[in-house]
Order: sequence, then structure tokens, then C-alpha cells
Amino acid sequence: MFAIAAVAFVVGINLIVIETAKPLIVSAEDTALLTYESGTDCILVLGASVTQERPSHILAHRLDKGIELFGLGVSDIMLLSGDNETDDYNEVQIMKNYVLEHGEGIGITDANIYVDAAGFSTYYSAVRCKEVFQAERVVIVTQRYHLYRAVYNAKKVGLDVYGVAADDIQHGQWRRDLREVPARIKDFFLSLVGYTPTAMGDPTPLIYPSTQQG
Repeated sequence: MFAIAAVAFVVGINLIVIETAKPLIVSAEDTALLTYESGTDCILVLGASVTQERPSHILAHRLDKGIELFGLGVSDIMLLSGDNETDDYNEVQIMKNYVLEHGEGIGITDANIYVDAAGFSTYYSAVRCKEVFQAERVVIVTQRYHLYRAVYNAKKVGLDVYGVAADDIQHGQWRRDLREVPARIKDFFLSLVGYTPTAMGDPTPLIYPSTQQG
């Protein structure tokens, strides 16, 4: 009986997360249409591993999709959230360099990019997007397996959110799918209790480039 209850618990929470997020996951083109009137405060691209000063393939796909959304007019701001906990590992700087390099042709400049160097987890990124960067309406970019949890977190912390899936990397996908099972449970309870990350800091409101001085 215990084993059955445990399985039901794990499956039930994962289904809650997935089914809550599923209606909010749309294509890049549909996102542009859905947000045309209300606008979007930022395109939130979630970090992943980097190697030798370059983003991993999975992260590059996320950044490419974020650049695509920028080009479609979804938002004039990209918020890049990742891990810069130590001096010798800086996801967000590598992410920013990639976006500047690949987005130059559509007008992305330094003024269009904000970085969250304390995006140590998917849940942290959602909370900090709202509380530190003071966003209200966001479009989140990551791979679909991860997007359910990311969108669920954002919705539960009070963001008006859509999610757009970046291209998958098939190699090793089963491992990523497996890791998501307990990760969804963890974030379900973090959002349930309204946990506040220890790494918050002062508010840094997003300012649209057209309103910046200089």
C-alpha cells in the first residue's frame, strides 16, 4: 500500500504541474499575437551549462529561441537568468555574449539585455524575475521537458506568463526527463509555501531602452 501511495503522490504532483502549465505553452508566433496588445516585460531565458566560454548546445537553443522572440517583437528586453555563484563559472556573461553576437542583426544591444546572476534554480529565477526585476508579464524560454515546471513556478509566484519551447537535444534526454520528476515535486512545495530565496538583493526594475537616459 505504501508503494502504491508513493507512486500516486509522485505521479499526481507531476500531473498537476504539467496540466497547469500546458495551456500556457505556445509557439513563438502565437506568443507574438497573444502579447501584442498587453505587451511583455521581458523574455526570460533560463540558463544551463556552459563550456569553454561557449553555451552548451541545449543553452544555445534556448538563446536562439529568445532571439527569435525578440525579432518577432514580443519584448524589447531579454532577461538572462543563470548561475554565477563562483568567479570561475559565469553562465550569464557567456549567455549575454552569445545574444549580442547572434542578435546584432536584429538590433539587440547591451541596453536590451538584463542578467540575473543569482538564478541558481528554476524557482529562484521565477521569484527573482517578479520581486527583483519587478516584471509582471513574461515569456519564458527553455526546453519543453523543463518548461512545464518553469511556467508553473512563474504562474504560482504571480507572473502573467507564457512559455515557448526551445529545440530539444535528444542525446541524454531520458536523464533530463528523469531529473524533472523530483524537481517538479520540490518546486511544487516551494511555491505552495511561498518560499523566498536567500539571494534576493535590491530591486532592479526593468527599464525599456527607449526610456533610458544617455
